[in-house]
Amino acid sequence: MSSGEQARLYVRRLVFDGVLRQGQRVPQDAIAERLGVSRIPVREALIALEREGWMTIVPHRGVFVNALDELSVRDHYELYGLFYGFAVRRAVEREGDVLVAQLAPIQREIVKVAKAGDAARLHELILDFHRTIVDASRSPRLRNVLRQMTDIVPGNFFELVPDADTIGRRGVTAIFSAIRKGDAEAAEREYATMLRRQGDVVVALFRQRGMFEDVAEAGS
Repeated sequence: MSSGEQARLYVRRLVFDGVLRQGQRVPQDAIAERLGVSRIPVREALIALEREGWMTIVPHRGVFVNALDELSVRDHYELYGLFYGFAVRRAVEREGDVLVAQLAPIQREIVKVAKAGDAARLHELILDFHRTIVDASRSPRLRNVLRQMTDIVPGNFFELVPDADTIGRRGVTAIFSAIRKGDAEAAEREYATMLRRQGDVVVALFRQRGMFEDVAEAGS
């Protein structure tokens, strides 16, 4: 991981943990010192975060944290559902039985690991499940779009978000069942459902942490 990517993830974690909140100026020197890097990778990270919508760079004043609202979080997961739904539809159409053979051992391991409560391994396996479907879709354009999207939750989703492991296990099982039947439309629907439910639990977590409070007050 490059120093710029390390800085980007670190700043996003500060926002996620509530250390940096809406409207707050980002302490670039302190971050650089904390990570043991120069200001250049920190600056690069903040430019990337501005492109992603997390920050606003104000010339001669600094970098400030943008407001995070519930609708944006829900839209994020709805979009993921659309993209992965498209991927699985194309994958079933283009790979069929080959895809089933590739996913079967991953899906079995996901069920076993989720029951054991191994969040780190579950995270790796579900990412592998997604990657296998995207690869099978044979759509370089889709892969490029997904590469440009960044997770709202920085780090292991299943460690940080309550109930996410259950949603992930059930979702993957339903998606795989539809793929095995050759039902591309059902697989697409199950992907959308799983990611919408993930959005629900992320919204609940952010509410609990008070991450939407300032936005609500600003609109009142």
